[in-house]
Amino acid sequence: MQDNSIIQATNLKIAFNDFVAVNGISFAIEKGKTLAIVGESGSGKSLTALSLMGLLPKEAAVVGSLQLATGDEIYNLISTDNTAWQKLRGGKMGMVFQEPMSSLNPVMKIGRQLAEAILAHQPIDKAAAKQQATDWLGKVQLPQPEKIYERYPHQLSGGQKQRVMIAMAMCNNPLLLIADEPTTALDVTVQQEVITLMKELQAEHQTAMIFITHDLALAAQIADDVLVMYKGEVMEYGKATDVLQHPQHAYTKALLACKPNAANKGKRLPIVADFLQGEAPAVISNNETPIGDTILQVNNLRVWFTENKDWLGRPVNYFKAVDDVSFDLKRGEVLGLVGESGCGKSTISRCLMGLLPVHNGQVVFNGEDLAKLHSNDWARIRRQIQLIFQDPYASLNPRLTVGDMLIEPMRTHDIVPRSELKKEAQRLLDMVQLPADSMRRYAHQFSGGQRQRIGIARALALRPQLLICDESVSALDVSVQAQILNLLKDLQSENNLTYLFISHNLNVVHYMSHRVMVMQAGHIVEAGDATQVLQQPHNNYTKRLIAAMP
Repeated sequence: MQDNSIIQATNLKIAFNDFVAVNGISFAIEKGKTLAIVGESGSGKSLTALSLMGLLPKEAAVVGSLQLATGDEIYNLISTDNTAWQKLRGGKMGMVFQEPMSSLNPVMKIGRQLAEAILAHQPIDKAAAKQQATDWLGKVQLPQPEKIYERYPHQLSGGQKQRVMIAMAMCNNPLLLIADEPTTALDVTVQQEVITLMKELQAEHQTAMIFITHDLALAAQIADDVLVMYKGEVMEYGKATDVLQHPQHAYTKALLACKPNAANKGKRLPIVADFLQGEAPAVISNNETPIGDTILQVNNLRVWFTENKDWLGRPVNYFKAVDDVSFDLKRGEVLGLVGESGCGKSTISRCLMGLLPVHNGQVVFNGEDLAKLHSNDWARIRRQIQLIFQDPYASLNPRLTVGDMLIEPMRTHDIVPRSELKKEAQRLLDMVQLPADSMRRYAHQFSGGQRQRIGIARALALRPQLLICDESVSALDVSVQAQILNLLKDLQSENNLTYLFISHNLNVVHYMSHRVMVMQAGHIVEAGDATQVLQQPHNNYTKRLIAAMP
């Protein structure tokens, strides 16, 4: 094992029967240093992390060498027994998972979960463990740690839950911290806070860290070294500045080029396959959709929720999720909507779909005020306004084949004659570039990017005029994201679609949008041309959002 290394992998291979998921990777991390492992979904990043924690499925065959140096002892992690793992996991090694809600026990209070982790590895009593847990909640900058201690996971925001996971991973001062996509679904400001917090704790305790991400800008910000993986193999490995500023491998160049930025606005985004064929792709401009008359006019919209009632059941005060918001959207236009979680973005999208009641104001679509619409008329409107959800897996029926998912809404709304339903479903799959046999398959048989294409096809099945994209590319790899953004641009020009594009990724919003609105605490604080708002902002909140981007 190399001098000063906390962890060292040599020729690590992970296989499932005949399928080799990780093929001979090697790396080493020193005390206080960070290694970023980057690559697309399926590249083997998370399997590598799980092998370090001894959490691979039983059917996984692991060969090679994985060594952890604790100072007084060197552990071979491939052959370590369960007794040793109980000491190592949570004690010498901590892990922050991508989805904190599924990692925290929903029926156990936050403080008790944290105290349990401390008691498992430290010879102290319950009172001392409770005090330590409360101190750690303060260390990860959670407000009023004593109150957070008594709360359940569902009572915290996504960013707060992720802070709890960091506290749980760090509370026993581990030698190695593994962070697997810990900021993927977080707002840019919350992401920046979490990254800063992790770096501060790492510096304080001199912890070695493995940071797994598909965001290269984030890797550049946090890592000393970068390891680029593709289909289980290492494409590049070295100092972060060398790998990310002077990439040698075509795959690394592709990952960097796929990311939307100011330079490629109005042009098609390159995809990984273009680069792997040996030559950098030619720059092609997107077909611009002509902008027409106003399709949507929102006037003084208020969406309020009753917080308290008096003894007669009358509302005493309200939570003002959306308060006095006005904007318009023209036919063929892309209007971006950005802001932190809880600012009211998704509330507006659900209000436009008739899924939330309007407290006050107007929502005029094609000259008709949706706020005054009778419930019987919403079926007609929903043919014209469709929503693409953030998580396609949660929004697709797992019991229906893709064909049935596409046919069902078309049959309900009489989009085509019944004899042509299958033919129309096949046309939709062709439109979103999915193979013909997709008709007979189920949602779980597709990758994340393919499931998002199914969600887009289903939204297009009713031939809408307005598509609301609510964080529809936020959880995708940069290369898959590039494919979906190109597809949305193509579909817009082919079908004369109008988009309300909601996202916390400002680069993506700038690339897609003609105009942008910035939302904070239920209000629009800045709006205008996308380039002007996102490159020369006037509002302090907008400036803060842009400054938080890696």
